[in-house]
Amino acid sequence: MRIAFDAKRAFQNDTGLGNYVRILTSSFFKDFPEHEYFLMVPKVTDLYKVPNKPNIHTVTPTGLAKTFRSLWRSKLVTKDLEKLKIDLYHGMSHEIPRGIQNTKVKSLVTMHDLIFERYPEQYKAVDVQIYRQKFKYACEHSDFIITVSQQTKEDLINFYKTPADKIQVCYCSCEKMYLETVPELQKQAIKEKYNLPDQFFLSVGSIIERKNLLLICQAMHQLKGKLNIPLVVIGRGGSYMHKVKEFIAAHGLTNDVIFLSEHPQSQSEGFRKSWDFPAIYQLSLGLIYPTIFEGFGLPVLEGLFSKIPVITSNISCMPETGGDAAYYIDPFDAESLAEGMMGVANDTFLRNTMIEKGIIHAQNFTQEICAARVMDVYRRMVG
Repeated sequence: MRIAFDAKRAFQNDTGLGNYVRILTSSFFKDFPEHEYFLMVPKVTDLYKVPNKPNIHTVTPTGLAKTFRSLWRSKLVTKDLEKLKIDLYHGMSHEIPRGIQNTKVKSLVTMHDLIFERYPEQYKAVDVQIYRQKFKYACEHSDFIITVSQQTKEDLINFYKTPADKIQVCYCSCEKMYLETVPELQKQAIKEKYNLPDQFFLSVGSIIERKNLLLICQAMHQLKGKLNIPLVVIGRGGSYMHKVKEFIAAHGLTNDVIFLSEHPQSQSEGFRKSWDFPAIYQLSLGLIYPTIFEGFGLPVLEGLFSKIPVITSNISCMPETGGDAAYYIDPFDAESLAEGMMGVANDTFLRNTMIEKGIIHAQNFTQEICAARVMDVYRRMVG
């Protein structure tokens, strides 16, 4: 097969959607070398080191299209796809080029979530309209759709009336660095680098309302005097972060919540490129991820691969990602979370059981398995 990808995110996003594209395409290059691959990218950066192999090509706009890179990605790229005799084009982040349905090129789109439809008040009104237009177009005109969770599949059916038989759930994987046990000396070096406490819970993710960091702080306030374990936060934020900090200051938690984005070492390459994160995960007592809604919830998977307990929400797609390994809480109830934190901190049997189950459950999400599932979709589409 001659397979093309919308690779913009791989070269421009250092987390999230960028990781999805880099992990999946890299797995294809390694596990399915019999195919010809084309990375369609408006502008190449050094964020993605593409293997130098004869069956892997990076395609950028030429001529006048170089002046209109966004237009090339959203429409004009179809001419290049036809010239290259592409069999299948995979829009890897909610979009396909307009008019691709009028070519002989089969099209597939990955839909990660419809969070803006569920929580439009958390987005600018103009962005909601733009997203809705692009996402609905992709769902209506692509030949097939992949979602990264059953939750997102159900959302497409409910919000956009997309036929269920047009959608296949293919879960994400995470970076392989989370699978490796970090040597003790390296963990201690990371501990010293960021001045981490001996014991701490970990929170990972953008500091926005939906991620629910405030609930963790409320649970910590309830636990004052019973469980005085600090929280280390990896993530950045704006107005919601300010709201969280106001609560922290008002309830005497200033020394108990550590924002690593404000640490001088957050400017280091190890932090910016996440290289230090596996060690931080493994140094922690456990991950707390009380999100209100996700498309997949990648930090939960990173926690399971890191062999630490994971506390997460009992709603959205989190039970899909966490399986029988996670400790589930009500994300609207601080007392529910406080009980979970007490259990993970004090119950050795619970901790060990969660870790053992997490190791087993995580094997359903290896890069090899996730790539193979998507490749099966490609084969069914192209024949």
